[in-house]
Amino acid sequence: MVTGTAERDPAAAQRPESLADLLGGRQGAVDATVPPLAFTLGWLVAGQSVRVGVVAALVAGAVVAGWRLRRGDRPRSVVIGLLAVCVAALVVVRTGRAEDFFLVQLLANAASALAWAASIVLRWPLLGVVVGTALGQRGRWRRDPALLRAYGRASWVWTATYVVRLAVFVPLYLSGQVLGLAAARVGMTWPLVAAALAVSWAVIRRSLPAGHPGVRHPVVPEAGVEAASGAGADGKEPAQ
Repeated sequence: MVTGTAERDPAAAQRPESLADLLGGRQGAVDATVPPLAFTLGWLVAGQSVRVGVVAALVAGAVVAGWRLRRGDRPRSVVIGLLAVCVAALVVVRTGRAEDFFLVQLLANAASALAWAASIVLRWPLLGVVVGTALGQRGRWRRDPALLRAYGRASWVWTATYVVRLAVFVPLYLSGQVLGLAAARVGMTWPLVAAALAVSWAVIRRSLPAGHPGVRHPVVPEAGVEAASGAGADGKEPAQ
């Protein structure tokens, strides 16, 4: 959190805002790597026992959930994160295959890649939805053609991250490389999120025209202008 920092540190007040600042940083991505690491460590130490690995993952997930709640994270987000660990643990217990602990993550990445790509095609880019919600703008950002276009372009960056993960995870999963999956989960979680935050923010800034006030201040055309451009009569937006 950066609340109050500007008052104490003039240099921080002059630092350009980033997407990580708007979305709360990368801590959630770091937390997500703890249960998989605990599972892999327990699995190794116990002579490749999936049950010990599952117990280690559940304990780690519970600790992370408690820490996140104490840190002030939203309870719903914490519950979803813990539920994902429980589902992964249940799958492993049912199949007895250690690599299946990472199956939920693999499927989630496939679904996310499809969802992000579809959102861009449908002109509801998910990055705009996420940032707009964080800023309390609801759908106002979408009425700014320049901002809508910028979010669409930047959302392709996030789509690419899920595709890259799949390109790495799928071969490792099919060959049963548990250690490789654990290493990929760490190496392609928070570092990839950090890279996506930086690159997508750069894409947004480059996509906005000179003089645009930025993501916090969507430029919404007046009703008369929208009607003249053909956006008011049938509810459709003008082509960009």
